[in-house]
Amino acid sequence: MTVRSVWAFRVVLIATVVTIMAGIWWLLQGLGLPMSLSPSGIAAWFNSQGSLGPLLLLLLMMLAVVVGPIPTLPVTAAAGLAFGLVKGVLLSVAGAMAGALIAFYLARVLGREALRAKLPTNPLFGNQGSQRLLFLTVLITRLVPIFSFALVSYAAGVTAISVGRYAAGTLIGMLPMSLVFASLGQSFELSPLLSLLAAAVILTVMTLLPWYLSRRRHSRLARWLHLDTPPKTPRN
Repeated sequence: MTVRSVWAFRVVLIATVVTIMAGIWWLLQGLGLPMSLSPSGIAAWFNSQGSLGPLLLLLLMMLAVVVGPIPTLPVTAAAGLAFGLVKGVLLSVAGAMAGALIAFYLARVLGREALRAKLPTNPLFGNQGSQRLLFLTVLITRLVPIFSFALVSYAAGVTAISVGRYAAGTLIGMLPMSLVFASLGQSFELSPLLSLLAAAVILTVMTLLPWYLSRRRHSRLARWLHLDTPPKTPRN
């Protein structure tokens, strides 16, 4: 593909996603989506929509992940209140996974090549990025609900992680908290202090670990993460 065709594809892709997300938002607003986004209010709205309720949950969760500012946890809690634990979790996870894959693909098409060219030996962004390290990073950030689901999805798209490992890390990581929120509904609240402490610890580890591994490529941890082999030189 030529440079012009690549940019044309990117523009069309962005326009398509923006149009779809705007259409979903228009539909949800037209059907009376509560602006408060409280679990009880959203659950009552789902139930008032009859057979459209499950589909609207899928669309709302997808929109929350792709667009970002809409929190996913109240929607998950509302899913449990409206549809029960099993059905609520299945629907919310399916919607979140669809949105996560859309965001991942957008970031991969728009930013992956630029970062790979600038950081060819980086364990997260380089040509030979560590799939184990990236899988664990996605898994941990999905397990801790204080990290933006949308931000993690877009960030993962510009790394070297494969689609399969990204999907697996996302699915495994979000299931525990999805079950908790869907089962407890609006009664579950996160402790702000514990959330901040967890975020600080995880961000510190995620910041320092790549730096450490880049200087200790033959350590036991680097060998387990498959970082002890020199990067391959791309062929001309």
